[in-house]
Amino acid sequence: MNIPLFSCLVFFFVYCSSVIVQAEVPLSKTLAYVNEGALHSGLVEDSATYRPLKIANYPFSLCFYNTTRNAYFLGIGMGNANTTSFMRWVWSANPTRPVTDKAKLVFSRNGNLALIDTKNRFVWQTRTANKGAVDIKLLPNGNLVLLNKQGGFVWQSFDYPTHTLMIGQSLRPKSSRGNKLVNGAYSMVIDAHEVGLFFKSPHSPKPLLYFSLVVPEAHDGGALENVTLNIAPVSDGPDTLNEIRLEYADRYRGLHVWAQPKYNSTLSILRLSSDGNLHVYTYYEKGRMDAWEETYTEFISSMYAGECLLPEKCGSLGICENSQCVACPTPKGVTGWSKNCKPSKLPACNAAAANVSYYKIEGVNHFLHTNFEGLGPMKIGQCRKKCSEDCKCMAFFYRKDTFMCLLTNELNTLMKVHDSSSAEHIAYIKYAK
Repeated sequence: MNIPLFSCLVFFFVYCSSVIVQAEVPLSKTLAYVNEGALHSGLVEDSATYRPLKIANYPFSLCFYNTTRNAYFLGIGMGNANTTSFMRWVWSANPTRPVTDKAKLVFSRNGNLALIDTKNRFVWQTRTANKGAVDIKLLPNGNLVLLNKQGGFVWQSFDYPTHTLMIGQSLRPKSSRGNKLVNGAYSMVIDAHEVGLFFKSPHSPKPLLYFSLVVPEAHDGGALENVTLNIAPVSDGPDTLNEIRLEYADRYRGLHVWAQPKYNSTLSILRLSSDGNLHVYTYYEKGRMDAWEETYTEFISSMYAGECLLPEKCGSLGICENSQCVACPTPKGVTGWSKNCKPSKLPACNAAAANVSYYKIEGVNHFLHTNFEGLGPMKIGQCRKKCSEDCKCMAFFYRKDTFMCLLTNELNTLMKVHDSSSAEHIAYIKYAK
């Protein structure tokens, strides 16, 4: 049977394309690490013990680590666990699905990198089978990558941040997993218009914005495309040497300067902590007793409001002033603050509205005050009525100068107001009679 030349050429092209895409990983590049053997310890974040793997690029190393017995995470450590340093965990593959001893990390001939538990279940994987990956490397900036034959990225850990950004790493609003940092109840999220800090409460159906970190002004009406942690380039001149920046989309032509150490700052990280604060830590070993320095903190005690802007600074309830929890509001008056300060228990939702009342606190803001849009303008009686009719409403905050009403199902930290508008800020907290 004669086969037309054109058909042969098409078959050859498709076949070659298939071979290129499905290129196999050389046997010398495959790996299968079993989570077993001696555990290392020292000055390690979260007092973790760890097993380093043979994938490293100083001061970064890929490890199995655990903070509780026999519950391991695959992560990247940065730094040394010795007397002059400290190992911080800057990325984790499986932050919500720990594995046990004998779990495996496998880089297969087909180019997929997978974490497999002792029952041979895939706990985590890069989903890069037959996509051309032929090598795995940990780069000098801490980015774990799978590479194709041309050295291009097939997959990179920088696209899947956890609670930390490293130099050169970006957040992008159009990425379902790469648009935020998350640490417990807190997240730092980029969308088309801003970078915000959010608190997830069990009393609210969606995360609550407690601070707008970057709200750039658009030059041409476009959307915010990304934010990237970077170091100022040499071309910017000596005045910006070592400057650590959060840079955002070119069309906004903007940046947020975090810090400017007097030494090389290329090994810096931005960390969202478990209390909702933001920190920049810089790693620099030469001539220093401690290789790590906290070069920036977003909410500090010396600034106005400071740590009072953190939702859980005072637990589930407390009045905060100058970064200190100073008082506990109760239906019987204000008392000294302690960790036992809690909101009054409300009646069940099927109880009559007449079973609740309110006590008044003057000169305080809710932690949501930075985004105080509220409802209104309206009279204070209308505001009270709306809260009374909503059985989940724990309090309402009212601005006498703007007649705006903010209802909330969450109390937590109440910030003392010190400026000239103090008398205009009133809170009414609901309680059962």
